[in-house]
Amino acid sequence: MARIRSPGFSGVKPGMPPSPEQPQQNNTNPERLTVYYDGACPKCIRDRENYEKLSGPNADQVCWFDITGQEQRLRELGIDPRKALSELHVRDAEGRIVSELDAYILLLNKAPLLKPLAWLIGLPLLRPILAKLYHRQVNHRLRNRGLL
Repeated sequence: MARIRSPGFSGVKPGMPPSPEQPQQNNTNPERLTVYYDGACPKCIRDRENYEKLSGPNADQVCWFDITGQEQRLRELGIDPRKALSELHVRDAEGRIVSELDAYILLLNKAPLLKPLAWLIGLPLLRPILAKLYHRQVNHRLRNRGLL
C-alpha cells in the first residue's frame, strides 16, 4: 500500500526543479502534479516523453522533478531517496505524496487517453499482480545500473 505524506513543499515551476535552499511559490495551475522521476534512467526519460505526447494539452498539468543528486531535497519532502529510485512518487495539488501504483493512477488520470489504463491498474484483482511485475522490472533496471 502506498504511503501518503503532506510535506511543506508548495510547488514548482514547469521544467524547473525547486531550489533546495528555498521553496517555490504556488503554481498558477492548482491541479498540477509533481512527478519525482529518475532523470539518469533512459527508460524513465522515454516514459516521461511518451506520457507528455499522450497527455497532449494536459501536459502542463504535470511538473517533472529529476531526483538525480537531490537526496537532501527528497528527505526534506519526506521521501526516502532509495525509495524514490524504486517507486514512482507523485505530489498532488494538496501537497500529499503518493507512491507506487497510487502514483501511477494519479498521473494517468491527468491524461484523457490514459484514464482507462488508470482504471485498469486500480482493479483489486489486477493491482497485486501489477505491483509485483512493476517491482521486478524496477529491481532489474536498478541492478543493471549497479544501484541495487
